[in-house]
Amino acid sequence: MSLIGKEVKPFKAQAYVNESFVTVTEESLKGHWSIVCFYPADFTFVCPTELEDLQNQYDTLKGLGVEVFSVSTDTHFTHKAWHDSSEAIGKIKYTMIGDPAHVISNNFEVLDEASGLADRGTFIIDPDGVIQGVEINAGGIGRDASILINKIKAAQYVRNNPNEVCPAKWQAGEKTLKPGLDLVGKI
Repeated sequence: MSLIGKEVKPFKAQAYVNESFVTVTEESLKGHWSIVCFYPADFTFVCPTELEDLQNQYDTLKGLGVEVFSVSTDTHFTHKAWHDSSEAIGKIKYTMIGDPAHVISNNFEVLDEASGLADRGTFIIDPDGVIQGVEINAGGIGRDASILINKIKAAQYVRNNPNEVCPAKWQAGEKTLKPGLDLVGKI
């Protein structure tokens, strides 16, 4: 069953951000665009490369009105320890959510129950808390955060222009499509 078009289910979790522990809920994902990035575990191999890459795109995402949240089944204490000990993770300015009870990972349907770890899942969430995009990769396949920029721009455009859609490889400012009988069989 797809999560596209579904509102984020309720959760309450502890997170680490800006040298502080904070409480995050599903309400924290509302009022702005959000990216929720699940990864298997702290102190691993592919995960720090992905999270550092996401940090490298953070200013651009913030400029688009997007807040970023990373989530693993580790605790917020483990996130702090990783942040303090890893050069790559030490750069992170976005919120790192702990999900040791697996509530959030279950809500987003990315929990690998056999390992107790989250799959590599990326979710784009609109300001109403509704999931607009999902990408899930196998454990050994790292993600490219730069791809999120165009996905966010397209999602924002479609939200602001509900009678238009963005074709493949669409870039901001390029032509969109207006679905209708006149386009059937003509593309």
